[in-house]
Amino acid sequence: MNTSVWLGFAPRRLTVALLAAGVSMSAWAEDPVKVGIALDISGPFAASGAEARDGFDLAIEKLGSTLGGKPAEFIKTDYAGSPEQATQLVNRYLQREKIDMFTGPIPSNAALAVAPALFRAKVPFLSSNPGPSQFAGERCSPYFFGQYQNDTYDEAGGKLANEKGYANVVIIAPNYPAGKDHLNGFKRLYEGEIRDEIYTKVGQIDYAAEIAQIRSQKPDAVFFFLPGTMGINFVKQYVAGGLQDIPMIAPGFSADQDIIPAVGDAMLGVQNTAHWAHDLPLPANTEFVTAFREKYDGRYPSVYAAMAYDTIMAMDAAVRDAGGAQDKDALVKALETPSYASVRGDFTYGKNHYPIQNYYVRVVEKDSDGNLTNKLVGTVLEQHQDAYVAECKM
Repeated sequence: MNTSVWLGFAPRRLTVALLAAGVSMSAWAEDPVKVGIALDISGPFAASGAEARDGFDLAIEKLGSTLGGKPAEFIKTDYAGSPEQATQLVNRYLQREKIDMFTGPIPSNAALAVAPALFRAKVPFLSSNPGPSQFAGERCSPYFFGQYQNDTYDEAGGKLANEKGYANVVIIAPNYPAGKDHLNGFKRLYEGEIRDEIYTKVGQIDYAAEIAQIRSQKPDAVFFFLPGTMGINFVKQYVAGGLQDIPMIAPGFSADQDIIPAVGDAMLGVQNTAHWAHDLPLPANTEFVTAFREKYDGRYPSVYAAMAYDTIMAMDAAVRDAGGAQDKDALVKALETPSYASVRGDFTYGKNHYPIQNYYVRVVEKDSDGNLTNKLVGTVLEQHQDAYVAECKM
């Protein structure tokens, strides 16, 4: 609802509501902190984007549409997964809306497309998902903050494959920047033989040819990064194609709550790695998961929802610590030293603004109510940093 309308029709009611929320009238009179959010709620990453949207909304609701105790405006627009549309959207956010911070896109190609304009404008870009290698190394920027670097999930997957004793694997991903990062990450720590390295089209839904290719290689295991509807279709066809006896390992994005319910029992036993789990025993995480399940009809959050929620909480802490969002140097400094309780647990940033953090092993099982979900198994990498940080000259 438009604040000016509320002020015109019910000033007393608004005053009471703001005071009850701990927001002074003088604070509300300030210009709001403006956050641009590019949503993927249509297009090839729609399932993942819907999860992120729900994480954003939960955090915004929890904070009463404020950041750091100051009024905030969250401008959310669907850009349908198109890097070209994302670029147009960000230009509008910068020129017309005068945003103070930006977040939202799911794929790395969109992040790479929009970042230059944001960096030139000195607007912090807090990634709620993509962690392209380019921004971890030579193209690092003081205005980019990652949740993880793409390769790290798969470095964890490679280490897991070693621990499981898989002597040879087939690896598969979409042919776009994140897909290449993810497979490179797996190869970095995996010590066995790569029988085949397969790249598919972004948004592909028919994997008959790839499954036949995998069958011919007879690998010990398959490592796949196929997020959203791509993963849903691949796993269904993989099992239907008679490959259910060949174990699957994935980064968490290909085996999470945006995929598991849509696939069903075929997901049972899929091993995956992530920097977060819904059953990670931390007070902040328990609070988040409980609130998410209460708001969204009992369903478990995915890693996309967790990262989106955490992104808003990071913004809240930074605005509070910087005393606002106008001084961009102070805001960046506050973002560099996060002072909030993250749902992932303790972490620090490397000099390239990518986190140094734990990575966990999860496996798809049924909970006590018979719901398919991930169960935390253990830690595979402790306080792990990405492989590109030495190339960053910040």
